[in-house]
Amino acid sequence: MDDLETRELRYFVAVAQELHFGRAAERLGIAQPPLSRAIRQLEHRLGVQLLDRDRRGVALTDAGTVLLREGATALDAVAAAARRTRRAAAPGRSLMLATKAGASHELLQRLLDAQAADPDAVALEVLFCEIGEQAGLLRDGSADVALMHRPYDDLAGFDTEDLQTEGQVAILPAAHPLAARDRLTLAEVRNVPGLPIARWPRLDGTYPDGPGPEARTQSQLAQLVALGKTLLVIPASSRSWKWPEHVAVPVVDAPDVTTVIAWPPNSRSQAVAGLIRTATSLTTAT
Repeated sequence: MDDLETRELRYFVAVAQELHFGRAAERLGIAQPPLSRAIRQLEHRLGVQLLDRDRRGVALTDAGTVLLREGATALDAVAAAARRTRRAAAPGRSLMLATKAGASHELLQRLLDAQAADPDAVALEVLFCEIGEQAGLLRDGSADVALMHRPYDDLAGFDTEDLQTEGQVAILPAAHPLAARDRLTLAEVRNVPGLPIARWPRLDGTYPDGPGPEARTQSQLAQLVALGKTLLVIPASSRSWKWPEHVAVPVVDAPDVTTVIAWPPNSRSQAVAGLIRTATSLTTAT
């Protein structure tokens, strides 16, 4: 059997994600009949049925579910290889570091200063992103390394080094009675009348049930707290972005959060290796 082609994978992933041949064809910019033929040919070559088709629509078989997962990963890897190759050939080569806006601010500043002070180091640029986006930016090659947080961020498949471990704080509206406390517990912040706790995405991107808003962007959360609509529990170092209308109170029994620097596995980049050494030396020196 011949190897799978990226075109075939791209076609199948579109159909598997849309679960509709018409929408997939529109997304791919091709007509529906050749798309249907390509998927039939792919099934024939693999010797498995990837899709269940009936009048109600399209559903993935067990084999199709596997190919969707593996195929999407393979397409990401191909796109990442192309992006990293182009960046490596660009004049004034630099490394791209992805991080959530407002997260680990002091650590990020120290890392930037140390990298800039090393005459042999490659320039470091920062790609700010929203909640949970670092993994995707690493996988698609938009970033070379990322600052991420265990246990909240998706670290599957990456190499990592721990940089710092810290407690968490509650970010509260300044006018709320709890803002006057010098410490809080999780039990005290989980069921505050009229002030539901924000819900953070799980590693699979879904959200737990609850009355609080779904955490999607830092600016959204900051404004909701300022308006008295929610409270947050976040790593202590992330409170650097809090507004004057916010107060940060330690949550003494919240689980610790570890900031890690993450990069694609089996990297052979000397520039990335140098950055990792710089980052870990900062933490051992403190």
